[in-house]
Amino acid sequence: MARSTITGIDIGTYCVKVIVADAHEKTERGFPRIIAVGTAETRGVRHGYVTNLRDVSESVEQAIAEAEKKAGVKIKSAFLGIGGIGLESTVVTSTLITSRADAEITDLDVKKINEQCEKDIPQSVIANRRVIFNIPLQFKIDGVPTLGTPIGMAGNKLEKKTLFITCLDHHVADLIQAVNEAGVKVEDIMASPIAAGFVTLSKTQKIAGCVLTNIGSETVSIAVFENNIPVSLEVFPIGSTDITNDIALGLRVPLEEAEQIKIGAITGSSYPRKKLEEIVAARLSDIFELIEAHLKKIGRNGLLPAGIIITGGGSGLTSIEAMAKVALKLPARIGSIGVSNGGSSFKDATWAVAYGLCIWGAHADEGTEIDTSVRFMKNAFKAGKSWISKFLP
Repeated sequence: MARSTITGIDIGTYCVKVIVADAHEKTERGFPRIIAVGTAETRGVRHGYVTNLRDVSESVEQAIAEAEKKAGVKIKSAFLGIGGIGLESTVVTSTLITSRADAEITDLDVKKINEQCEKDIPQSVIANRRVIFNIPLQFKIDGVPTLGTPIGMAGNKLEKKTLFITCLDHHVADLIQAVNEAGVKVEDIMASPIAAGFVTLSKTQKIAGCVLTNIGSETVSIAVFENNIPVSLEVFPIGSTDITNDIALGLRVPLEEAEQIKIGAITGSSYPRKKLEEIVAARLSDIFELIEAHLKKIGRNGLLPAGIIITGGGSGLTSIEAMAKVALKLPARIGSIGVSNGGSSFKDATWAVAYGLCIWGAHADEGTEIDTSVRFMKNAFKAGKSWISKFLP
């Protein structure tokens, strides 16, 4: 029987966000319509990983209960976002000699090179980790790039470049267990930065090339897109809480007051405005330096026409767009999801991960295509699902 609702759960360091969406009613963009949201303060999480399983489970339970009350439905299953510093990506390139005498590339050749790519992941990268899913970036036949599948084409040497998204074994197991103990079955998991891209980015931006940046409480995650697929992903152990701490030290005020100053809730002449700006700018400069270093590492610095799209709790800081533009030499803007929740506008991009998970979940049951990248990722995910199933009830 087809489901009537879809639920996405985003367990952040600061708060747990739950979105319940209608599986059948769509927005003008073809996304499932949001019918309820729920939030709760996250306890038992540090830098995106679980430090106290019971506390996390209780936080999820509270957010679920709020969403259930608003939606008027019982949430039995959900799609879960995986983020935090346990998430990484690596690119592997492998080659093999085609098997047939007439040099025609077959399904068997593609299967073999897929297996070879996974074997070629360096041990230093895969230790204590598992592949969530893999994304084919490029095929080459006899050194010449080919578009689409190489099956049926002719060549003696087949080469494949693959992006592997990996995470720590125990990190995934803990997050799934926390949700299960809250009375909800995890149907699928998805890397949080990529889930956010389903709703925050347009197809045009993903094709041209962009970097989606989420400035969370204790982490900054980035996902780089080109040709409508993710080509790199990274998470840094720094976030907007570090800005709060810097303000508290620099202005010698309590942490609670520093947080209010950071978000602009406290204004006036009680603190030096210039010094505050210098403190915030220094920490943001550190964040953008990390992003620039990663883009340089993958050869994309200054080469992403759609620029940087900033989301997360830290995206509300004054002048952050201008700083990003100067630091990265790219166009910059604040991301939004721009949908409606009941009768009200629902633009806060801090909800992008939970809503992206609903889109991911909607596509699991649909024959129609919401976004080519959603379909692409859904197909790519199948390779990693066998090991994930051992964590599912």
